[in-house]
Parts: sequence; structure tokens; C-alpha cells
Amino acid sequence: MPTDRSTATGSLLTSLCPDLRAALTRVGYDADTLLDVLGADAHGALGRSEPVPVRRAARRAGELGALIRLLLLGDALPEREVAAALAPVDIGRAVAAGLLVRDGDVLRAALDLRPLDAGAGTRWILADLDDSMRRRALTEDHVLGVGHASLSLLRATPTRPVGTVLDLGTGCGVQAVHAASYAQQVTATDVNDRALWLAEATAALNELDIELLEGSWFEPVRGRRFDQVVANPPFVVGPARIEHTYRDSGLALDGASELVIAQAADLLAPAGTAAMLAAWVHVDGDDWRGRVSSWLPAHGIDAWVVQRDVADPALYVGTWLRDAGLDPRDPSAQARAEEWLNAFAAAHVEGIGFGFVYLRAIDGPTELLAEDLTHGFDDPLGDEAVRYFERSAWLRAVAGDESLAWSARFVVNPATALERVYLPGPDGWAPEVVRVHRGDGPRWQHEVDETTVSLLAGMRPDGLPLYELIELLALADGSDQVSAEFATNALSVVAGLVRHGLIKPV
Repeated sequence: MPTDRSTATGSLLTSLCPDLRAALTRVGYDADTLLDVLGADAHGALGRSEPVPVRRAARRAGELGALIRLLLLGDALPEREVAAALAPVDIGRAVAAGLLVRDGDVLRAALDLRPLDAGAGTRWILADLDDSMRRRALTEDHVLGVGHASLSLLRATPTRPVGTVLDLGTGCGVQAVHAASYAQQVTATDVNDRALWLAEATAALNELDIELLEGSWFEPVRGRRFDQVVANPPFVVGPARIEHTYRDSGLALDGASELVIAQAADLLAPAGTAAMLAAWVHVDGDDWRGRVSSWLPAHGIDAWVVQRDVADPALYVGTWLRDAGLDPRDPSAQARAEEWLNAFAAAHVEGIGFGFVYLRAIDGPTELLAEDLTHGFDDPLGDEAVRYFERSAWLRAVAGDESLAWSARFVVNPATALERVYLPGPDGWAPEVVRVHRGDGPRWQHEVDETTVSLLAGMRPDGLPLYELIELLALADGSDQVSAEFATNALSVVAGLVRHGLIKPV
């Protein structure tokens, strides 16, 4: 049975958090001050796991520098220096709580503690030490800190205010802490008791009330519904084994992603949304879109699946071996790689796709748009996902009644630009490709013809409805009426441009 781990239950680490928060606040151990004190170059070195430039900058930063060396670099420091930097924390209590460890006459950090600003001010995140600054092998119950996957999900999560949020597989609690900035109530689950211990302390350190439940997958919240679900599950694709609970599900290949995507719909309240990281295999002869589509229920979900990358199997295996602190040249690591790649070969896996899965509960047949967004863009996808579902809802209404589109006026997104690509030919430069593209969000682009260019030119808030615009285009083309084929093609083009936000109905 799942166990309720309310932050009020407390542990030695949790009870230490009020004093620890006071110390971190006193010395300015926050995201902005760290950047100011270290400078851009040393801060960049921190992200690249290069300790020397960081240590050199920290030595000039007094008590804040001591905490940077202790907590971010894993340096051993004299107890007197640590006590001064962490005051009013009692060092004996910090050792007993598992925050610090004695190493002869010096102290080291036993946990990773770093500041993070994901848009709502600094939050402090407690996790297990990784091998970024000191080589170490990770245990099975290792609790991952704020890695690249966590950061990408933070940027990709919608943050419009909601009532309830579920963080499925919370780990160190970073997604739950982020959710507390836009939700009235946050529930977080995990099968790993150590993860809940750290998530509890993370919540307390940030003075947040988060409901923590222990249990496997959906069991702790069976029968409940949430306005939003976020999930960074153990989605690593490979053999059915568990070496590290933060990444391995015990399900073969992409079984973890299938399980979460297939069952997340049962957790959503009416009009509720989900934002999840997931991975899927590319199998020889099969379309990955069909694979992901087969995981969805037949009714009740509008799904937007965004593939951000596709990895070669050998590169994928090597990346995750290093993630666990293993050297791919070590014989034991080579044996694991051999087993891993054999599993891929047996399943005819040609690549591993990775990306975001967004779901919205709807009253109707399930819809899916799965697309590649492997090009670079800077804008976070969270707000875009909300707008995508709004546009999708409008298109569903139009599918039921085309007159909604014909009578609507449209406006071109101010970030949409028209581009003509000219190529040299026998008679000089000639336009070869015409396209419109968004300069914001996911930077979508559509190739268009001259008729569509003319259609877009006529779109304005106080202009003609869509059907009158295409009547004018038909007249300009020499026809005194709009043919059914012309109308169908025009509506299809408009729908595609609306779906990607290049134009919008007024």
C-alpha cells in the first residue's frame, strides 16, 4: 500500500531545513548571486563539470565561496570554515541528518544542494551527489539532481494557474517544487523511499506544502484526478532490468513510456493536461508515430507528441553508461553495452527517439499530432502547448461545422514572415521556394504557393471573412464561383497554418 509522506512528518534532514534555509539566504546562495560572484566564464565551467575555474573564483567569495566549494564542487573543508558558512546550522545535526560527512579532520557534503531559478525565483534542490565533479559509481537507489532532462521538462511544462498537479515519479522533487509556483495543491509520488526522503526535505527547505506518496507508478493515486500531470519517468530504453531506479523501469525497451502515456489519461480531470518526457524506439519498417499512437486510448485525448532527437543505438548506450558513472572502456561496462545492444538488435531497433508528450482530456475521439522538432529553437514549449490545444479545439469545432471557418476573419501572427528562396537558373535568379515561417515558439515553417500568399495578404481583423476572400481569389483566377476542390484545398491550408500558430482566427 502507498505510504503518505506529508512534509509534516519530518526527518532529521527535514527538521534541519529551517536553519539551513536561513544560512543559504544569509550568504546569498541563490541562482542570481552565484552567477554574479562566479562570473559568466566560471559559471559556464560549472555546467561543463570543470571544477578548477569555479574553485579559483569561489576562493575570493568568502562564506558564499565556501558553500560553493562544499556543495557544488565536493571539496573537503575545515569544520570551522563550514560552521561559519552554514551558521546557524549545527554541524553535529547536519552530519546526523546526512547533509555532511566527516572525513578525518575535514567535512564534505554528503548531498548535492544547489539553487535553481525556473522562473519563480530561487528554489533549493537536494539530491544525491553525482559524478560531475568527483568520480563515483551510482547506487541503485541514487536520486538524480537537476539534470538536462529535468531542465528541459521544466521549460516545456505549461505554467498557467491550475488547482491540482501530480508529479509522477518525483525523484528529488524538482518538478513538484516548480509546480507549487502555479498550482494550489501538488501531489508527488515515487517508488524510491530515498527519493521521497530528499523530496520531503526539498519541499521543507523551500517552505512548500507538498503531498508525498510512496508507491509504484499510478497505484498511490488510483481513482484520483488532476488538472495537470507532469512526469519525468524512468524512460531509458533498454533490456528489462533495474540498475538505477531513476532511469530504469524494469520494462523492456520503451515499455515505461508506453505505460505512462497509456494510463495518464485516467488521471486527468476534464480539460486536464499532461506534460511528460518519453522515449520510443524506431523499428525497421515501422513509423514511430504509429507506435506512439497505439499507446493512446481510442477516446478522450488530444495528444501532441514532439520528437526532439533520435539517437543511434551505440551512441545511446554509451551516453547512459557514462551517466551512471561507468567508463565504457571498463570490461564490466563493455559487457553491459554488449547485452544492451543485443537487445536492440533482437528487436530490430534502428534508433531511439526522445521528446515531449502533451495530453489534454477532451470529450470525443482521440486525436494525435506527432511531429519532428529536431531543429533548434529557444522559446520554451510550455506556453506553446497550451496554445496548441486551444487551436486544436477550434479546429475540432470547425471539423463539425465548416461555416465557423468560412465566416471567421483571420490575422497573421506578427512573428510570421514570408520568405522567397531564389536559385540561379539559365535565365538568371528565379524564385524556387516560397514559405512562411514563425519567428517565435517552435519556429515552424510551411511551403506555400502564390494563391496562399495572396490569401494571407488579405487577412486582417477588420477584413473579409475567409469565404469572401477565397471568392475574390477564385475571381482573380478567372472563375466566377468557388469550386468544391478549391474550397477544400483552401480550408486545408488554413487549418494547417492555424494549427501551427502562423495565423489565428479573430
